[in-house]
Amino acid sequence: MSNPTQLRYSKEHEWLTAAEDGVSTVGITEHAANALGDVVFVQLPEVGDSVTAGETCGELESTKSVSDLYSPVSGEITEVNEDVVNDPSLVNSAPFEGGWLFKVRVTDEPADLLTAAEYEAHTAG
Repeated sequence: MSNPTQLRYSKEHEWLTAAEDGVSTVGITEHAANALGDVVFVQLPEVGDSVTAGETCGELESTKSVSDLYSPVSGEITEVNEDVVNDPSLVNSAPFEGGWLFKVRVTDEPADLLTAAEYEAHTAG
């Protein structure tokens, strides 16, 4: 699967939708989901939490390892995906659809987010 071109990507393997009314959806990429293996536990930030671009805001546990979850932007969490909390395998089976992780009201977006082509180049090496 190629990375959806309408999304932007972080070097830490999160994807981000364009903001609608100031709110963006965040998830991890298929590349990251495949590298993790079967995700068995997801810890997400709480609604109302403030997150900072490039800082950890949760973690993903798989059969292989535990990995930090980073926020690609700064802002306030407006929603978390309870479906993923209840069924972490959605991160693997539908990373760009039902496996999204949280929504954030963006207050600051770093300039170093990547396009799909740039992200594919980043992960190719």
